[in-house]
Amino acid sequence: MAIILDGKVVRDAVLEDLKAKVRGLGPGDKVPGLAVVLVGEDPASKVYVGSKVKACGALGYYSEEHRLPTNTSQEELLGLVKRLNDDPKVHGILVQLPLPSHLRQDPIIEAIDPAKDVDGLHPLNAGYLVMGRKTLTPCTPTGVMEILRHYRLPVEGKKAVVIGRSILVGKPMAQLLLAANATVTVCHSKTPDIAAVAREADILVAAIGKAGFVGPSMVKPGSVVVDVGINRTPAGKLVGDVDFETVEKVASAITPVPGGVGPMTIAMLMKNTFQASQG
Repeated sequence: MAIILDGKVVRDAVLEDLKAKVRGLGPGDKVPGLAVVLVGEDPASKVYVGSKVKACGALGYYSEEHRLPTNTSQEELLGLVKRLNDDPKVHGILVQLPLPSHLRQDPIIEAIDPAKDVDGLHPLNAGYLVMGRKTLTPCTPTGVMEILRHYRLPVEGKKAVVIGRSILVGKPMAQLLLAANATVTVCHSKTPDIAAVAREADILVAAIGKAGFVGPSMVKPGSVVVDVGINRTPAGKLVGDVDFETVEKVASAITPVPGGVGPMTIAMLMKNTFQASQG
């Protein structure tokens, strides 16, 4: 049976380390500050925002929560981002996505000061990631790397396959694995015979957004399988992109859903905010 890669255990370790760092700050040091912006009434987004603000409080961070009505204009949102850019108490700015359909996402992301872009989505930070320079990186794929490090699963020299090429997970995931000296292949909807490519992976990361897409026939025996997917079945059950019950019998290590990569996202947001505060 595979080792279960418990994201809650890794999250708790990261947060305890951050809590100790905050306690160790001197009188002249900056207390990390995070501003979270939510536009509209999306129920899931409200839960995520609440969790981020709660995490700040538990660590001793300064936090601000800006809840804006659905009909907020592009200019109003850009104005708020500018004010937060100029606020010395705020070291991290997170605009909760997705935005309402009338708002253009890219100009909002590009308006955030790259040094405060704790989501790691600004083009400058994305470019720095490709170049191998120190930067703020997207929270979910960074959380995957943290899980691999925590469980001492080697990445260097391994064949890694990432299924999915989104700007939030797939593309930065590939870059982070490459930076850790893996040989990386990215699969997507136009890849012929994804199963054959996936079977070559020592590390397989599924981030395609299709429930149970990865079955045992796509997994090389003994490989590490990381499931980034979050999907709901018609019955309301939360499942990943990997068929956990069958793949667990083939893999050497696997993340569950829920409780795998999910808990890491907020932990890495907190880590990015601390990094941004210290410059």
